[in-house]
Amino acid sequence: MELWGRMKRRSWIVWLAYGLVALGVTLALVAAVMYVYYQRMEPKPPPGALTSPSAPSSVKPKPAVVASYMVPPANPKYLAIPALGINNTRVLRLGLTRERAIAVPGSIYDTGWYDRSSRPGQPGAMFIYGHVSSWTAPGIFYHLKNLKAGDQITVTRGDNTTFTYQVAAVKAYPYNNVNMPQVLAPVDASKPGLNLMTCTGYIISHTSGFSERLVVFATLVSP
Repeated sequence: MELWGRMKRRSWIVWLAYGLVALGVTLALVAAVMYVYYQRMEPKPPPGALTSPSAPSSVKPKPAVVASYMVPPANPKYLAIPALGINNTRVLRLGLTRERAIAVPGSIYDTGWYDRSSRPGQPGAMFIYGHVSSWTAPGIFYHLKNLKAGDQITVTRGDNTTFTYQVAAVKAYPYNNVNMPQVLAPVDASKPGLNLMTCTGYIISHTSGFSERLVVFATLVSP
């Protein structure tokens, strides 16, 4: 009987060990699947090439077209950066491409709001992208790298409410290693944020793409 009891206990321990191993394997598989899922869900930064099948236009929109631009009341409509001489440029609505990259504006004179980021004044961060240039002309964010902490940026909403943000930080990322969770998050979690992105660095040899992405992080100061 004593031998039988020891055999039963040993068998129970063996089955427990098998069960723990199986559980560990299952958890590892679940973790791997979730990692792949979230990697696919996380948007990629906008492409930075100067030429593409949908290369941005270098034709400046007429003042009357800009003045008559309309969006839903809660969406961003105009962006202004006094320190750079940018006065009420249009903010277009952007989604994702088939490659899950954030789309880009169709003109170098427009900016674009990623519509899965926050709206003006809302918690989180509003993400706005603008071109640095085309092959023939500087883009709306050509001088974005000159912004410094304390400079102000205003965003006018579709209902003409104006929100003022203050630059907190400016950071450059390698084009192939942009920290998108950081770029899409407010620099100060206690305040609504505004993050602007453009291309910077040098044009990579034998390509039409830039070597870096520049991001300006700002926080809401008014209202």
